[in-house]
Amino acid sequence: MKNILYFAFLVFILSCNKKQESVFPTEGQITESIYASGSLKSEDQYQAFVTVNGVIDEILVKEGDSVQVGTPLVSISNQAQKINTENAALAAKFADVQENRGRLTDAKNVIETTKSKFNLDSSIYARQKTLWGQQIGTRIDLEQKELNFENSRANYLSAIQKYKDLKRQIDFSAAQSKKNLEISSSLQQDYTLKSKTSGVIFSILKSKGEIVGPQTPIAIIGNPNSFVLEMQVDENDIFKINSKMPVVITLDSYKNEVFEASITKISPIMNERSKTFLVEAKFNQSPAKLYPRMTFEANIILRTKDKGLLVPRNYLIGDSVATLKNGDKKMVKTGLKDFQKIEILSGLSVSDEIIKPQ
Repeated sequence: MKNILYFAFLVFILSCNKKQESVFPTEGQITESIYASGSLKSEDQYQAFVTVNGVIDEILVKEGDSVQVGTPLVSISNQAQKINTENAALAAKFADVQENRGRLTDAKNVIETTKSKFNLDSSIYARQKTLWGQQIGTRIDLEQKELNFENSRANYLSAIQKYKDLKRQIDFSAAQSKKNLEISSSLQQDYTLKSKTSGVIFSILKSKGEIVGPQTPIAIIGNPNSFVLEMQVDENDIFKINSKMPVVITLDSYKNEVFEASITKISPIMNERSKTFLVEAKFNQSPAKLYPRMTFEANIILRTKDKGLLVPRNYLIGDSVATLKNGDKKMVKTGLKDFQKIEILSGLSVSDEIIKPQ
């Protein structure tokens, strides 16, 4: 019982002797900013996707390689499509106008033959008709010559029409087969994934033999000499910033170094899941070496004041009420604030000692 009383008395003495923390307002510089975290992305960075389903037959580049627009990256197995293209080429050759020149020549020869026959029968019919007018010959001979003339004319006109139809058919078949060959060749080219930009292969995401499709990213490509800072800004802060505001950047890879950047883009649409807006910036002077997806912390500078009356933020209640040394509460008007300090516009002076709330 004596021990319990002694312990309680000791706690009472220590609590009475505990010195309450207090500070006086000081004058100094303060900067108000918005904090944002983010990661680096190479300028023109994109994920390369194939447009067909298949199995990776060969990877034609490796990570770190420089590529140009049109550089082949990956080939997809396409034996069936290759056969289709060959068939289309055979069909195009078979339907080519030059290959069917003989058929057109034969049709023209038929026209010439029927024309000669028509001219002959026309001449005979005209002569027989003249003789009949002179009461020479018989009506049966005249009618026979007229029938031969009509048949020759019909055959001649038919030969002309058949030639026109044949030429139109050959021209159509040739044009159609060429288009089919173009389509088949274009589809075959889809089985070779090519780069859409110039840059460096940052990452190969698939391996030889893997099944891929239009929804499967194959590689990440970008510009290794220019990077974009992608920041996620809370929806409560987005209206405070504009493209003229400077940004202070710190990276884990560059300890104790601070870099300056400038905002280049503010996304007009919010990410519903994170309730943030994408804000992009670029280094004013880039570090010596950077890599995609490196993380950083940023402070978007809203305002800076070279001289102001400052107190620690944790010495105020709700950023608006200060507790004086004698225990009195005092309302204060505040201005700029950062994570640690807050500016006092009115309500306190440098001689007012305030205590830290319990």
